[in-house]
Amino acid sequence: MNITLDKNDEQLTGLLTVHLTEADYAPTVDKQIKEYTKRAQVKGFRPGMVPVGMVRKMYGKGILAEEINKMLGKAVDSYIKENNIKLLGEPLPVPSNVDFDTDKDFDFSFELGLLPDFELPAELTAELHKVTVDEETLAQTNEQIARQYGETTNPEESEAGDYLFGKFKKAGEDSEGRTVLLPISKVTGDQAQFIGKKGGDVITFDLQAAFNNDAASISNFTGLSKAEAEAATGDYEFSVEKVNRTAAPEMNQELFDKVFGPEAVASQEEFDAKVRETIQSNYDREAEGSLNNRIVEQLVENTEIKVPTEFFKKWLVRANEGKLTAEKVEEHYSDYEKELKWSMIRNKVVEEAGLKVSNDEIVERTLDKIMGQFNMPNMPDEMRESMRNYANEYLKQENGKNYVNEYEAILAEKVLENLRGKVVVTDKPVTAEEFRTLHS
Repeated sequence: MNITLDKNDEQLTGLLTVHLTEADYAPTVDKQIKEYTKRAQVKGFRPGMVPVGMVRKMYGKGILAEEINKMLGKAVDSYIKENNIKLLGEPLPVPSNVDFDTDKDFDFSFELGLLPDFELPAELTAELHKVTVDEETLAQTNEQIARQYGETTNPEESEAGDYLFGKFKKAGEDSEGRTVLLPISKVTGDQAQFIGKKGGDVITFDLQAAFNNDAASISNFTGLSKAEAEAATGDYEFSVEKVNRTAAPEMNQELFDKVFGPEAVASQEEFDAKVRETIQSNYDREAEGSLNNRIVEQLVENTEIKVPTEFFKKWLVRANEGKLTAEKVEEHYSDYEKELKWSMIRNKVVEEAGLKVSNDEIVERTLDKIMGQFNMPNMPDEMRESMRNYANEYLKQENGKNYVNEYEAILAEKVLENLRGKVVVTDKPVTAEEFRTLHS
């Protein structure tokens, strides 16, 4: 057997050719034919008594093809590992005209996509958006709590502070419209046009004027994207189906327990502090996630990595045969390339930092998630241990897919933690409104 690799450094591709002679495969093929004679069932012969020559004539071609395929797979894998060749995807077989009936020597070729070495940027900077919860945000949250836990009725006519439930569309548009819930208190223009309305009424109004050209408010009410909200000019129609009115719940222990769990807070002051703490925690968590995303984006944009473009496109189509066409690959190629570059950067960080994920880490993380589902984050050690078998069974499900997912999630966190140590992060104070605008 002879293996050669012809590299094209400019295109970052290679052509791996495996040359097989009869001496390479004949012993294995002969052995398999002899094994087959022991179990072959041919009319007129007792089991195990079929002549080798007959078996070779009847099944030799299939056995030869199967053994050569096995030999090729092992040879290519071994060559790549022994020569430490970093591949994009897998080798792609080059079509060839092989005649297993007459040929004795065979040449098989494989296209390779080669991954280059690269260096990460020496220094990156990023801003962490820090929100201080203001009174307006606190009031909005309390309003949401009141709506969720208060008693809701459906009066005949609307008043200020009510919600109108119905269909919303561009005036004159030939469609049913989208279902929305309009908080009358959020209308910063003429609220009067929404008061005194009842089911069956149709309100025609200037959308931008109703919300003083505030795209964020329009987006929140309509479900349109911010860009769509900015472009939504002219008259719109609101077909009222019903009026919703919610009476604020009493501030008592029953409400405190419903919102935060039994005996988590015991007074109005503690409740308000807990609400503020929860809002702050949510903003902080979202800010951290957004920062991680920006770090990834900056690394992908600022790391010079040459990609074997044509091979990558071909491999994407082959690897997703029947699901992805060449046209779709072209249409979304920039996204695929970004994903590839991030994967290469992540693998480099894992290798250089020696990052690992242990089985104990995976099991403990799974246990934490299970305890969270039961709303028992501080479960006693004895009970936690009793749930370990349940966690192990969960991780084995779907042929180990759950295990792999947890492994990947933990590894991704470790990669980002490692990268955060190399990024200069500065805090940028922003208001809650600014934060929502930046991250909408």
